Amino acid sequence: MIYTVECSFADPANEAQWNDFYSLEKLPALISVSGFHTSQRFKALTSGCPVYLAVHSIDNLDVLQADEYRRKGGGNFARWQQHITDWHRNLYEGLDRAPAIGADEHLVASATGPDALIKMGLVPYQMNAVALEKCPERRWLAKRGRFIDSGVKHLPQGVHLYVPMTNQLTSSRDAAPKTWQ
Repeated sequence: MIYTVECSFADPANEAQWNDFYSLEKLPALISVSGFHTSQRFKALTSGCPVYLAVHSIDNLDVLQADEYRRKGGGNFARWQQHITDWHRNLYEGLDRAPAIGADEHLVASATGPDALIKMGLVPYQMNAVALEKCPERRWLAKRGRFIDSGVKHLPQGVHLYVPMTNQLTSSRDAAPKTWQ
């Protein structure tokens, strides 16, 4: 299953520290939780969505309700909470593992259907919301090379482009990571 966390951060003076905390402390803590398999963080290049997106591959909803998750990763935002805005969490089925997006690639997400992604020459993977906010109810993800940045301002409504902020972290409990083509 794919667990997504999206938010924006409303304190520009402390945003670099927030990003260091999330990327260097929170993601490694999450990937150490039993049932977490991959974690990667992104920044939106398009408007109309939260600025930050974290995408995790997990076993199921029980992982997010376990004490280990609460101790190691969930809810340790006290220092930052007052600045976190537009916060959303969703759990999707349809993919076992999130795609690893390399430094020379983008993640493209659509909440309006696969057609726009197909027209961009991409292969969309559908996910269906099953828990937490369940909004958007469906989402399609695709991987795209960075060679066409000129189209960023002209993406259809509901389609968003993200650049990776981190490499995809993989749990030490998992064998070699599965790749997406």
